[in-house]
Amino acid sequence: MTHQHDGGAHLHSEPNHGVDAAQFWDEVYQEKAKRWSGNPNPQLIAEAAGLPPGTALDLGCGEGADAIWLAQHGWTVTAVDVSAVALERAAAHAIEAGLQDRITWLQRDFATWRPDEAFDLVSAQFLHTPLLPWRDSLASAAAAVAPGGALLVVGHHPEGLTPWSAHKEMKDKFFTPEDLVEALTRGPGSWRINVADSRERVVNGPDGQQATTVDSVLRAHRKS
Repeated sequence: MTHQHDGGAHLHSEPNHGVDAAQFWDEVYQEKAKRWSGNPNPQLIAEAAGLPPGTALDLGCGEGADAIWLAQHGWTVTAVDVSAVALERAAAHAIEAGLQDRITWLQRDFATWRPDEAFDLVSAQFLHTPLLPWRDSLASAAAAVAPGGALLVVGHHPEGLTPWSAHKEMKDKFFTPEDLVEALTRGPGSWRINVADSRERVVNGPDGQQATTVDSVLRAHRKS
């Protein structure tokens, strides 16, 4: 799955008919030996740093930077991605950090998979994919939050794409904070909205250029 660290909207065109999600994302990751920066997402740091550590589910974990950051800060992490290529890299990074015992890596397709347990924190960072509507991803993430637990969803704001983005015609894959709040509160469960914010940050482009992008950030707690 797309796991964003550098501000570019790395959505790829619609997959060819007959290509499943695992094959699609394996091919995306195989394009480069290292797809992401290796740094945890900044909004995860901003929003999770003040939460008491417990169990965390990292959806669309990519090459593992967020899961490793969470483990370093006391969380017991289940990290999920559909790409075996991404997970192999992530597991290697965890071993390098000495955190392999704090993270469980799972290869799962979010279109059909639902976890057997609930988590104190569910994080979905830039979980944009042409294969699954974002409302479906949000519903799956929300369903995995334990009573009293936190949901953190971060993604590209449709009006905050960088000039070099090749996917401005795919704005339906992105969302505003208001979109997230509306979809979450219309779904099951009772929620307290802690943060619903649009945040600008400066990012680097493929040729070293800089631009300002906008992140949509939602943090909510499921009421006990």
